[in-house]
Amino acid sequence: MVWNQDGGTSSEQAYKCVPFYITNRNYGVFINHPGEVEVEVGAEKVSRVGVSVADKSLEYFIIYGKTPLEILDKYTRMTGRPAILPSWSYGLWLSTSFLTSYSSETVSGFLEGMKQRECPVRVFHLDCFWMKQYEWSSFTFDPDNFPDPKSYLTEIKQKYNVKICLWINPYISQLSPIFKEAVKGGYLIKRKDGSPWQWDLWQPGLAIVDITNPEARKWYASKLSALLDLGVDAFKTDFAERIPHTNVVFHDGSDPYRVHNTYSVIYNDLVFNLIRERFGEGEAIVFARSSTVGGQRFPIHWGGDCESTWEAMAEAMRGLLSLTASGFGYASHDIGGFEGHPPPEIYQRWVAFGIFSSHSRLHGSSSYRVPWNYGEEAAKNMSVWLDAKHRLMPYIYNLSIQAHLRGHPIQRAMFLEFPGDRTAQYLDRQYMIGPSLLVAPVFVPLGEEHEYYLPSGRWTNFWNPSRVVQGPVWIKEHVPINEVPIWVREGSVLLLGPAGMGKPDYDYTQNLEVRVYEFDAAGKESVEVDVPAGKGTEVVGKIRVGKGTVEVVSGSVGIANQAFFG
Repeated sequence: MVWNQDGGTSSEQAYKCVPFYITNRNYGVFINHPGEVEVEVGAEKVSRVGVSVADKSLEYFIIYGKTPLEILDKYTRMTGRPAILPSWSYGLWLSTSFLTSYSSETVSGFLEGMKQRECPVRVFHLDCFWMKQYEWSSFTFDPDNFPDPKSYLTEIKQKYNVKICLWINPYISQLSPIFKEAVKGGYLIKRKDGSPWQWDLWQPGLAIVDITNPEARKWYASKLSALLDLGVDAFKTDFAERIPHTNVVFHDGSDPYRVHNTYSVIYNDLVFNLIRERFGEGEAIVFARSSTVGGQRFPIHWGGDCESTWEAMAEAMRGLLSLTASGFGYASHDIGGFEGHPPPEIYQRWVAFGIFSSHSRLHGSSSYRVPWNYGEEAAKNMSVWLDAKHRLMPYIYNLSIQAHLRGHPIQRAMFLEFPGDRTAQYLDRQYMIGPSLLVAPVFVPLGEEHEYYLPSGRWTNFWNPSRVVQGPVWIKEHVPINEVPIWVREGSVLLLGPAGMGKPDYDYTQNLEVRVYEFDAAGKESVEVDVPAGKGTEVVGKIRVGKGTVEVVSGSVGIANQAFFG
């Protein structure tokens, strides 16, 4: 059922429902309907896909493509391309979690501890309790904990080189000091009798901003603008799934059934573009939970509330791959799981999975996600993986440009890159980062064999280039807790930044290490590789790689080292 609901990831409900799917027969299907869409796959008729809506008409778009990536290119040309994101957003995000202690001593202790362990945080996120409890949303820092929020934010930003993200949502509690203001202005969704729609789920007397009302959007944006003035850089746009659709009216007269899913897109559009207007193109980002068709234009999106178990980590993986096969260029998830306190082993495996996702956030419900809570070994391993991601940023940022220009996601289900491999169609515990890197996170306890698949071709281990495997082959191995399987596809050229940068945003054109993998096996004479600027879609250099040669074709590109494998 394509109908946004807040049921957590371990349920049949979903936060992001997109009426689009790709087949293995060179076409995709986009069901162009904003309301509730029911899709019966081999159920009502076992040989057919059945689609129904509560409406008088139903429109389909059948999208042909020689490859799945071509289908995504055409689909996002219709529904919108993912925006380009700031390079700093690919660094590590650390959250206060759903806890109340946000004192400067607590926050500084977290950031200093991460810095000392060489796990530098690039974005610090303050979750719900930056506002006073039961006043969500007031959009005002709790004066008891933050007597001078501007100075507080300025201090930690300057000392630890972090951006600041705040948790927000479109719900207004009756206990919020701005509730009466919202009622007087007519900014809330109304019942048919003209009174504000309210219920007590989540917050006392909770009401919801009527996002179809231009004046309500202006009012809501003014609250966020005041926070940007204090030094906030981004917002986590939570909720927007529990939008009422019975016995309500919207300001613009829209059918409530059609608004229910679409609300999330309008909401994220509002917040994303407010940030973009303030900081400029390529500098805006939201951390959103709900979405539907077109929501990919306002990234990024995380999986939602997941448990702290092996099963939940696999659920997060499947959700991520489904999302990025639906036109979304980026994806994230709560490292360690949101609910509960993960055992150290699950935490470490999830850290590896999370760092080698497009965006990486340490977040939980009732426990903190700083690594030393799970042992100093966890911090050491995190440091190694985080440095590797920082080094891969010239490659990753170039992928973000392709996401913006062509709708190709950074993280890709295996069938997107290997459509002719029947085995790849069923793989849901591994993925590609772009066309070159295969990542196979570990989903089994120590002592059990980890199993994953390498498609046809020669594959070189990213961590140990002397290990080369000829595919197609299934690999079964015991993976130490400090390792994560990452393999490089034959014919790949990786541009790596310097080690120890401590951040993802740096000059991607200087001191590069050029790694060339199995060029002869791929049958290539030469290939040209773009070098991104690290801001916007500008490509400022180009490198030509031949058999045993690396040449700068254009731009001021500094090559510090080069290595050929195979």
